[in-house]
Amino acid sequence: MKVRLAYGESGLDIEVDSSRTTVVEPVHHPAASDQIGALRAALRNPVAGPPLRDRVRPGQTVAISACDGTRPQPRHLMIPAILAELDGIVRLEDVVILVATGTHRGNSDGELRQMFGDHIVRDVRVVNHDARDAGQLTWMGTHGDNVPVWLNREWVGADVRITTGFVEPHFFAGFSGGPKLVAPGLAALETVLVLHDAARIGDPRATWGVTHGNPVHDDVRAIAEATGVTFALDVVLNRDKEIVAAFGGDLAAMHAAATAVAKRMAMRPVPEPFDVVVTTNSGFPLDQNLYQAVKGMSAAYQVVRPGGTIVCAAECRDGFPDHGSYRDVLASAPSPQALLDEIASRARTVPDQWQVQIQARIQSGSRVIMHTGHLTDAQLATAHLEQTRDISATVADALAAAGPGARLCVLPEGPQTIPYVAEAAG
Repeated sequence: MKVRLAYGESGLDIEVDSSRTTVVEPVHHPAASDQIGALRAALRNPVAGPPLRDRVRPGQTVAISACDGTRPQPRHLMIPAILAELDGIVRLEDVVILVATGTHRGNSDGELRQMFGDHIVRDVRVVNHDARDAGQLTWMGTHGDNVPVWLNREWVGADVRITTGFVEPHFFAGFSGGPKLVAPGLAALETVLVLHDAARIGDPRATWGVTHGNPVHDDVRAIAEATGVTFALDVVLNRDKEIVAAFGGDLAAMHAAATAVAKRMAMRPVPEPFDVVVTTNSGFPLDQNLYQAVKGMSAAYQVVRPGGTIVCAAECRDGFPDHGSYRDVLASAPSPQALLDEIASRARTVPDQWQVQIQARIQSGSRVIMHTGHLTDAQLATAHLEQTRDISATVADALAAAGPGARLCVLPEGPQTIPYVAEAAG
């Protein structure tokens, strides 16, 4: 049986034994018949609170938070829809679009034009948030469970603050979108390090699909509520990255409505764990680097048996990436278990530790084999990972080693669909 994996921009085909394979992928949901109309309706008929136009007055300044280039947000549709609603009230020169990079690198001019469209970059000021630039940040006090909060100065100083994002299950924050477009998206490195410290990330409630009671999301939500969001706009996407539904309004109510739909669309029960799981990171732009590919590994980890094998296909055209400390932290210990022990002994989180912590946990419990187009075997070895050039052959060998009756699960879209063992659903 041939299965097509989401990989880079072109995809990748593998051959598997249909008699022992379960494929878990998103149920196809057609795009809204009028995607622009769906956005307009969310802005004019919000889940909670007044329409966007009723929240803005002439002469006010506006800051719009949007996802960075590693996320498939339809910014080219969402931002123009907001600007159209504000037309006649707010001047474009009083609007700034803030790319909520969190601790990621800023996007280049070419990437910004691809993300937003040439006309938006030409007519509206677009700024990459930099979590490490003290000049961009302002102190907002301590919120949530003792989180010191610095946020982007332009965001805090705007009269009107609008978040835009898309909602899907997130491997430790529960769901994306909503309050994450404030923190970690527009927060200082120091704030993100606390939000993603070892205790929060290590909590079993910091996982896919859980928001309330999740120590990461609880604090993210507390920061956004305490510092103020004027209006929030989120979308839910199908596997083709098209808008299925749009939600607007007061942040908390809007995000709750969006996550309910995303959960129904993206989480699937399976009866028991599998010996081998093949996963992806949903193709470009989500599989640009190994750092992001940990999400695909985490999705597979939910349903692989202890000691089983995970094969993750991610193009990694941006390498580890080269910026940040992720690669150095991975290479700083002789084994994944040693990494976990070292992280547990630290008094403070270091940059990129949260991704490393989750990856080390996965690798300590499973064999993880990568298929990439831009990382060598030697480079992956520094991250305690193996590489395969032939996924089909590697899967066949792993199943044979697991013995008679061994079973395979394939997640062609990686974390776009999160499987879970049904008996653990509660």
